[in-house]
Formats: sequence, C-alpha cells, structure tokens
Amino acid sequence: QLVESGGGSVQAGGSLTLSCTASGYRLSSTNCVGWFRQAPGKEREGVATIAIDGSTTYADSVKGRFTISSDNAKNTLYLQMNSLKPEDTAMYYCAALVGGGSCFTSRDYDYWGQGTQVTVS
Repeated sequence: QLVESGGGSVQAGGSLTLSCTASGYRLSSTNCVGWFRQAPGKEREGVATIAIDGSTTYADSVKGRFTISSDNAKNTLYLQMNSLKPEDTAMYYCAALVGGGSCFTSRDYDYWGQGTQVTVS
C-alpha cells in the first residue's frame, strides 16, 4: 500500500513537499519508485523517478524545480517541488515498480497510491 500526503493549494512560485509512505514492502527493494501526475483531460505523465541503483530521472518540465528523494529508514518517498507554476496543477501519484519495466512508463508500475491534489494559482 502507498499513501501520499502533502498536497494542497499554493500560489505560483511557492513550494510543496509530497510524501509517500509504503507498507507491506520496502521501497528500496523495488526496481523503481516514482511520482506521476495527471491533470484534468490529460494523460498521466511521469514527473520523477528513482531506480534501484539510485539514479533519478525527471521530466523536462520539472528539471531544476523538483527533487525526488527517499528515506529508507522511514520507507518514504518524497517530492520537493519549488517554483511551482499553474501548469503543475494535477493529481500527483506515487508508484512502485516491482517487476520488470521502464521507470518512466506508468503502465509498467505495479502499485499506486490514491493520489494527492496539487493546485497552483
């Protein structure tokens, strides 16, 4: 199970930190963990991911503004979001890929959280 928190409403230029806590398995043992988002009327897109080797990948639209990290002791994934823009408004989901697949391909992921809403005005 994955549970996200930390979403909310902020003004453009503001910051938010999303958290995702896993239960039932260790995030550090999965092949990939990541954050995805979906805005109304748009497809779900990758935001940032961490592979099992620790390498990170970011969408071009968030590079330099968002930072993905994990705390293995807390079994928690984070997404620090700075310099938020209205186009960042979306439902944000964390996900874990246990089997094979591509870290930035949402359909390859096995487990999903319920999502947390981020609104930037």
